[in-house]
Amino acid sequence: MVPVLKYGDTLVATIVAALSDEDLEQLRAEVIDKVGRFRARGVIIDVTALDVLDSFATRTIRGIASTAQLRGADTVVVGIQPDVAVAMVQLGLTLDDIETALDMEDGMALLEARRRSRRVG
Repeated sequence: MVPVLKYGDTLVATIVAALSDEDLEQLRAEVIDKVGRFRARGVIIDVTALDVLDSFATRTIRGIASTAQLRGADTVVVGIQPDVAVAMVQLGLTLDDIETALDMEDGMALLEARRRSRRVG
């Protein structure tokens, strides 16, 4: 089980171990439910502890981001390790247009910058 915590108007899901397909589906359902329930404007998925992101996990993260966006929340994936990034590229796995950041601090800053640009624009 992945805890999904609320920080202001942002939800943070920190994945600390490899998840089964069922766990990933449960994570998707929980994040999407909480986006609506808490009126979240941002979602951060922290994958720092993972040493692999397989095709199902990558598709699930893309699905979370797409659904969250349709509900009004931006998603940032943080903490992709160098070896994981290399493996993803070699396997042709992408996160499409999902923003990524090195760590939680950069992810929060990225979400805040997006909010500011929307208020100005």
